[in-house]
Amino acid sequence: MENGAVKFKHTYVKGKKGFTLIELLIVLVIIAILAAIVIPRFMSAPHKAKVTAAIAQIKDFETALKMYKLQNGSYPTTAQGLQALAKKPSVPPVPKHYQEGGYLSRIPDDPWGNKYIYISPSEHGSYAIISYGPSGAPGGTGRNAAVESWKLQ
Repeated sequence: MENGAVKFKHTYVKGKKGFTLIELLIVLVIIAILAAIVIPRFMSAPHKAKVTAAIAQIKDFETALKMYKLQNGSYPTTAQGLQALAKKPSVPPVPKHYQEGGYLSRIPDDPWGNKYIYISPSEHGSYAIISYGPSGAPGGTGRNAAVESWKLQ
């Protein structure tokens, strides 16, 4: 040892130059098992994020609808639609105390690129707001289920 340096002597076990095929197969099986457990969890994340975004948008609509009703005495009709929150409706009944600039800057499509369905009055209360989810059509179940305002907490 000079100047505090440690010298290592390289030694090799004869015939032991790398991994065996069995060792590599075991590692690949372990990786495959981990992937089978982890990947499905990440695959559902985009869908859950879109459902969460739809819920948030519907709640924004509900807040704007409450302001609209407070100032105008009633909710927009089905014919006026959610667009009444962004632009003063010309379809009767025309609101008398419409807020300048509207209640929302625009009405976005749902996270799947479809228009929200607005019904007022509705069998579920004063109004109903529906996103039909990824299918874009009524009657979806499971991952294709609709997001409906009256079912939100």
